[in-house]
Amino acid sequence: MTPKKNNIALFIKSLPKNIFSGFVVSLIALPLGLGLAMASDAPPVAGIIASIIGGLVVSILGGSHVTITGPGNGLVGVTLVAVTTLGLNDAYLAVVCSGLMILVLGVLKMGKLSDFFPSSAIQGMLAAIGLIILGKQFHIMLGHRIQRDNAIDYLIEIPNTFKDVLHYNDKGLIYAAIVGVLCLGIMFFYPKIRNKYLQLIPAPMWIVLLSVSLSYYFELVVGQPNPIDKDYMMPAIPDIASIASDLPSISFNKVGTLPFWSSVFALTLISSIESLLSIKAIDKLDPEKRRSNINKDLKALGFATIGSGFFGGINVVTVIARSSVNVNNGGTNRSSNFFHAFFLVCFILLFSTQLTKVSLPALMAILVYTGYKLASPKTIKSVFSIGKEQLFIFLVTLLSTLQFGLISGIAIGVFTTLIVHFAIAKSVSLFLRNCFKPNVLMFREEQSQNSYYVSVKHFCSFLNFYRLKEKLEAVSEDNDIIVDFSMCEFVDHTVMENLHNYQSLFQKNGGHFEVLGLDMHDADSKHPFALRRLLPVPMFFERNLTKRQESIKTIADDFNMNYSPSKNKDVAFLNEFVFFKTKPIDHTYNELLDPLASINLFDIEFSEGEFIAKEVIRTTMLYLKLNSEIPAFTLDREGFLQRISSMAGFNDINIDGHEDFSKRFYLIGENVENIKTFFNDDLVLFFESNPYYHIESNGNALLIFSKERLAGIKEIKALLDFGKRLKRVLENNNSLYPHC
Repeated sequence: MTPKKNNIALFIKSLPKNIFSGFVVSLIALPLGLGLAMASDAPPVAGIIASIIGGLVVSILGGSHVTITGPGNGLVGVTLVAVTTLGLNDAYLAVVCSGLMILVLGVLKMGKLSDFFPSSAIQGMLAAIGLIILGKQFHIMLGHRIQRDNAIDYLIEIPNTFKDVLHYNDKGLIYAAIVGVLCLGIMFFYPKIRNKYLQLIPAPMWIVLLSVSLSYYFELVVGQPNPIDKDYMMPAIPDIASIASDLPSISFNKVGTLPFWSSVFALTLISSIESLLSIKAIDKLDPEKRRSNINKDLKALGFATIGSGFFGGINVVTVIARSSVNVNNGGTNRSSNFFHAFFLVCFILLFSTQLTKVSLPALMAILVYTGYKLASPKTIKSVFSIGKEQLFIFLVTLLSTLQFGLISGIAIGVFTTLIVHFAIAKSVSLFLRNCFKPNVLMFREEQSQNSYYVSVKHFCSFLNFYRLKEKLEAVSEDNDIIVDFSMCEFVDHTVMENLHNYQSLFQKNGGHFEVLGLDMHDADSKHPFALRRLLPVPMFFERNLTKRQESIKTIADDFNMNYSPSKNKDVAFLNEFVFFKTKPIDHTYNELLDPLASINLFDIEFSEGEFIAKEVIRTTMLYLKLNSEIPAFTLDREGFLQRISSMAGFNDINIDGHEDFSKRFYLIGENVENIKTFFNDDLVLFFESNPYYHIESNGNALLIFSKERLAGIKEIKALLDFGKRLKRVLENNNSLYPHC
């Protein structure tokens, strides 16, 4: 019988990591909270209030584990409309009523509503939100205020703003535009700097620090006020005592009007969608692969939004960018959300005066970048690669949202998806006959208590995917499950994308998720998420090898290895490495394989974070399969970041009699005594006399790489040589293997 975990002891042990992660998240939440509130025409502190109350309430009452809450990108458009049409005090009441509706959704267990929105329509709506944010804030970033009727007009005016900037005569506006452009450059290029020390401070916080430093430079060194026009500086921010004592006077003047309830419904819809999508995405990053209680989280978000509205804040949602940062910095439970709120309170208490020295163009640059990420051309390219019909749905939803608003836009997107499905399937009756029928059958196979078989009939789309999802959610991820579509005539893109997510989830947790029956279905593209139905198979042309691939192929010939440039989705052999616990792997490619020596070198594509916080990373790694079991450990170069990590609970293992090695290398692992025995004189000498590599053992294999980028040809040869020599050292020292 497995002993029960001591949850209190685990919580205390993980506390330093969650405090550290909460602090890092707060560095991003501070400028984003200020910027999102101002973009919504609300007081700057309204975004901070939402973050603080959301962090405190949801960390106690929530049902997710590693998510962060606060003001969301998607709410900028609807909050702006609410403040503009209702006035600020009536808008606060709309926020409170929205919180009540979200609370009711949680009580009624309506979290499943997120499954009724097609993926391409959701992406189109989010891209439209990105363009709304970008269009309005772009002008302020360049020191140019304009008033237009809708988002499309703001976007059309961007070329005119460029022209006006070139003819500025006011030095204050010129400085504002220069600061805005420089800060936008920081947002674009900072993530590409793969330096572990610089990455400790996120780009938005660098912008805040540089803005404050610029103000102090002119005041204290030059002896002049900040040259940026006063209209483009942050307004005064009240302290915590003032916020608590001077609560906003909520108005009920427009509670009986249609615009009021339209705003409430829009706030509720967008808050719920953004939160549900974020929770689902972050669950995939949870290193412990826990499933969130979505309905419990909705109730907590409802309570938090009610409190935020009463204190003068905006809606509280689950935010994906800050949640991704939380996971990547070691957050393991809801206490990191609490500490992110705690540090925000500290910032307001200690630095409210300094925050007024931040320029608005600098803050708006952060939001312009956020809007660009939501509506990136890569998104359009990705949707098109799935299928032309998905691009059509995406564009219709995007344009409808820009022209008619968020609620109308998503409704038109759903309706368009239905029409497209009817046209492709050439049968409206197929959908209407089977939409509400129980089209999913699941049973446990007799030969194994841990194997399940699921049969799906007729059609499976976003309309009835919840039936299949209910069955899949009932199975633990460490079991085996087969989903059979051989009796299903139509499977849409939303279902295919969700199935891929389940496959990754089961694979990470030691289970097996297999999809059968799609061999009789065809698609317009080779993309794994493409809609499936009976169509002629299109022709594809093989792409020629690049110059780098030709060089790698030459290396393969020189080293008597097999070479394959093709993408390989079979990456299960990497799942047991700690490095990939929170980094979803897309595929490996450019593979060099020596099956006799059990050596595999490959390029790999994986990601950190999710959604707009997602950074795709490509690097080159070496995998060594070992003949015997060794201790699990991670070996890296000793540095400042590793010393900081030791303060957060990661203890460096020192090897007795090898002081220089212990100073130069950072070594961690669970079984300390076995690791010390394993690192004998020969192995220590080998590492001391060779270049530094990141080396990780999962007990049966080694994963080795140098930098988080693709290796050059010379570096590939060096990595191969290092791996082969290391393998010989291990094989020649049988004493290193405790089980031999």
